[in-house]
Amino acid sequence: MTILITGCAGFIGYSVAKELLKMGDTVIGVDNFNTSYRIDIKHQRNGRLGVYNKHIYSYQGSHNKYKCVFADTTNRSKMEQIFTGNNIKMVIHLAARAGVRESVSNPDEYVNSNIIGFYNIMECCRKYKVKKVIYASSSSVYGNNKKLPFSENDKIGTPLSIYAASKISNELMAHTYSHLHGIQTIGLRFFTVYGPWGRPDMAIWKFTHAIMKEKPIKVYNYGDMSRSFTYIDDIASAVRNIVLSSNLDQYEIINLGNNVGDTLGTLIGILEDKIGKSAIIEHIEMQPGDVKEILADIKKAKKKLNWMPCLDLDDGLERFVDWYKEYIYE
Repeated sequence: MTILITGCAGFIGYSVAKELLKMGDTVIGVDNFNTSYRIDIKHQRNGRLGVYNKHIYSYQGSHNKYKCVFADTTNRSKMEQIFTGNNIKMVIHLAARAGVRESVSNPDEYVNSNIIGFYNIMECCRKYKVKKVIYASSSSVYGNNKKLPFSENDKIGTPLSIYAASKISNELMAHTYSHLHGIQTIGLRFFTVYGPWGRPDMAIWKFTHAIMKEKPIKVYNYGDMSRSFTYIDDIASAVRNIVLSSNLDQYEIINLGNNVGDTLGTLIGILEDKIGKSAIIEHIEMQPGDVKEILADIKKAKKKLNWMPCLDLDDGLERFVDWYKEYIYE
């Protein structure tokens, strides 16, 4: 079938597109190629899926199975052009401004992209009768919840950042469209996704780069933080299972993360071992909007998707470091 993926040049979007193309689906991608982080890596991801046509500002894949259109989800008329005539059967909406800290200093971009963009996509799905929408939420919606692990049944009414608030807004809006218009919506609360072709603005990429270059790394809250680090291939396989699933409810929220929490100290220690150098650590205080501990309860994903993460942090970081060395020296 034909599936629309927004944010297809992003880390998760690229990985999901690659997985669906392997399954034989036709993928129409949408991305605005913004400068939230290095734009070259976005083009490089897409270049692995299709060939860039500079005359029409688009990537075209072989056998017409993939194309990526340069467009912004906040532009309703452009989104309607993409929906018109493409017989889109499902939408995987991953386009968003990501990251807690930047949302504190740059809230306008998060409101426009994450809320207005989401609304436009849902309106297009209503108008063009798309009946299944999978979309990115975030573990950030749990705020500073003291109960661990975080469960989909936990209350989420106290976000600590505009980013988290925008994702809660997405979940509420999705519920409304499921109720009023019969659109099946599946919200995915991602937990610290990492791996090859990841985001240069995230800690694992920045730590790896700094350790290799023997530069200091900033460790927030003096290292007293832990996360459910989740390898990208595990996330892509979960999304594939959701695409194929026929036993999900009309409105679903699902945690996708590692059910093992690792501290920043553990993360840095593994990176030092894989890189073969010691980190130069600069300890600093907790940043506004940050959360000390994040841990995923994935019982629902196990039950409904027959899914659980396969790679632990040690194996995942080894794969990332091997890729990174090849990427920067190629």
